[in-house]
Amino acid sequence: MQAMTRPLRKGSRLGKYKLQELLGSGGFSRVYRARDEIEGREVALKLPDTHILDLDDLLEEVRITVKLEHPNILPILNANIVDDQLLIAYPRGVEALDDRLMRRYSATWALEVLEQVLDAVAFAHEQRVIHCDIKPGNIILFEDGTAKLGDFGIARVAMQTAVMSASGRGTVGFMAPEQALGQPSFRSDVFALGLLAYRLFAGALPRWPYKRPLPNIERARRVLRRPMLQWIDRAIEIEERKRFRNAGQMQRALEELGDPLR
Repeated sequence: MQAMTRPLRKGSRLGKYKLQELLGSGGFSRVYRARDEIEGREVALKLPDTHILDLDDLLEEVRITVKLEHPNILPILNANIVDDQLLIAYPRGVEALDDRLMRRYSATWALEVLEQVLDAVAFAHEQRVIHCDIKPGNIILFEDGTAKLGDFGIARVAMQTAVMSASGRGTVGFMAPEQALGQPSFRSDVFALGLLAYRLFAGALPRWPYKRPLPNIERARRVLRRPMLQWIDRAIEIEERKRFRNAGQMQRALEELGDPLR
């Protein structure tokens, strides 16, 4: 199979899809805004690099993702192979969370997003699925206020074939130490969720190696009660065994806090 050496041109056709613009690209896939010419709707069309990633593994992960039916998990509308290229079509939202974080937002809104993503990961963990790449860029926001977590499985395939970024095992900044060593677990997703929560409320992301006080901690303290800060601290413990064992336990602990906002 041929590698994706450069983005495809606007107006290019892949099966029933007409490409309209490149929305984003990473080390092992590109995402386009595309129009389904048969169904008459716009989609986000992901093209994994099947020159690097194993196609059979990708197809297996697609089958796993299709079974994850949850309101906060980005569903796969269609998956197909055209000219040796795997195409995965998703609903097209308004924007990714990482873009939304560039503008002002309330702590109440941040909590709503966090709770939705946490619910999605808790459900996935119940199904014995680890995400491996929870980050704002993989969380898509929709007009009705729904946040949906996407990219289930593809990160894990990349990790198995050791072709991800220099750290090789996920997205730098949201990756647990054990995941960097190629040993992800449910607790690795917990770690990423904790960092996501910190980014939402502090407006900054701690950088490795973490030094206390964490960046923008005063901002987080202004909007969060102490038990919520402790909840985040537990999630981002360096020692894996000290974290919540999975997203379900993390979710229950958050519910027991009551109102986490000041």
